[in-house]
Amino acid sequence: MATIPDDTPVRLRAADAPDQPAVTPALEDLYRGFERELLVPLWTEIGDLMPRRPRSRAVPHLWKWRNLLELAARAGELVPVGRGGERRAIALANPGLGGRPFATPTLWAAIQYLMPGEDAPEHRHTQHAFRFVVEGSGVWTVVNGDPVPMNRGDFLPQAGWNWHAHHNAAAEPMAWIDGLDIPFQYATDAQFFEFGRDQISADEHATPERSRSERLWGHAGLRPLGAPAGTGTPLLRYPWEVTDRALADQLDSGGTVEPGHAAVRCTDPATGGDVLPTVRAEFHRVVRGAETAPVRETGSSVYTVFDGSGTVTVGDTTWTVSRGDLFVVPSWEPFSATSEAGPSDSDSGSLDLFRFSDAPIFEALRLDRREETR
Repeated sequence: MATIPDDTPVRLRAADAPDQPAVTPALEDLYRGFERELLVPLWTEIGDLMPRRPRSRAVPHLWKWRNLLELAARAGELVPVGRGGERRAIALANPGLGGRPFATPTLWAAIQYLMPGEDAPEHRHTQHAFRFVVEGSGVWTVVNGDPVPMNRGDFLPQAGWNWHAHHNAAAEPMAWIDGLDIPFQYATDAQFFEFGRDQISADEHATPERSRSERLWGHAGLRPLGAPAGTGTPLLRYPWEVTDRALADQLDSGGTVEPGHAAVRCTDPATGGDVLPTVRAEFHRVVRGAETAPVRETGSSVYTVFDGSGTVTVGDTTWTVSRGDLFVVPSWEPFSATSEAGPSDSDSGSLDLFRFSDAPIFEALRLDRREETR
């Protein structure tokens, strides 16, 4: 019999267990043949490959904003922005994913930090991305030559393969949250990356109150007939003042998803669908004392506490959260939130949550499932 290479990745063990074949020398010999030919029989793997319910390798985890901000500020003093590193971005590494810089198996989340007067150089990539501003202002992201202001509460999506750079026109550093589908594209071997210019032009260092994309696409219910749409939303900024008003009006008008819980989804004004092909973005407002119904869904989410305080429960884990904190909800783990916010810690007097998820992927593949657990 031919020997089995020491470096073969396939190792099989005959097990004396229910629903497994009887352990005999002939079965052992069969398994050695499988190993030589790099074959794995389903009967030894079905419990792992086809579990009765999703078993995510990601685990619920919380990152405190104050700790992230302190470390990002220290990085701002020590780590330059330029070619090679490209961005001063520090990714959340889910403890269940083996040290990879992934928040979930499909989603990347990071804190990015830009010092006064700094530029982050231009590049583009196939990964779909967004920026969400927890606090501060003064940075402009420049997408295909269009300077877009970034202010507290703004959501700034950017579809893949668009040139983009950043510049800080303020006298203070600024931090924000980056979200991308890096893990998904990494797992599917679909990613491309390209360097752009080392310097952006003087015109692109402008600080307009509204970007070109907002002047074209930022009018509710109106689509410019002469402007083409792309693979994601052409609107590059969803300003907080509009989101805030929509959440407040929803609570006032009674159009909530449940008592005391208002929610809105950012949509592509050209299609009415999600802003990005692989990422869904939502804002949730939970009034003081209200508790959301526990819900579990296929696919994973990352939440940022934009304002207020409260408790959140993910699976069997409960945390007390406040402004800026980020946490992960893995696939099929139930999630609920209780608001303890008030005028002292929230502009709205409520718990405001920003959520991004991989729901568009699961819906496109008809793998989406959702249920309340109470």
